[in-house]
Amino acid sequence: MPRLHRTSRMLDKGQLRILRLKNIDPYMSFGNDRNLSTLEQQIEQLHDKLTEYNTTLAALDTAKQEIEQMEKNMGNLLDQLLQGVAAKYGNDSREYEMAGGTRKSDRVRKSAASRTKNSTRKLALATSN
Repeated sequence: MPRLHRTSRMLDKGQLRILRLKNIDPYMSFGNDRNLSTLEQQIEQLHDKLTEYNTTLAALDTAKQEIEQMEKNMGNLLDQLLQGVAAKYGNDSREYEMAGGTRKSDRVRKSAASRTKNSTRKLALATSN
């Protein structure tokens, strides 16, 4: 899921305020860099930085998707290689185990009695609650 692009309420507020102030006096100034040109510069800088930030997020999302696709492709290849070893040597061979698989004879299977006992216990707990 892509990240949400950031917006700025302060930027929106500044843009609206500068429009209103220009309607009063386009050359309004209160000294010490408190004027409309300073406000315009700060609005432009904030807008540029926000655009840069959102562009970087989009690039990160693209890179993340590419990484996830590469991981999926690698996982498929790993599975296919393990299946190839199983086809050639069998899934109960040492080669299969060396390749990262679990030998068929090493797999632990619950007995039918313990499965029935566990399901009966779970049913008893569910009924008591």
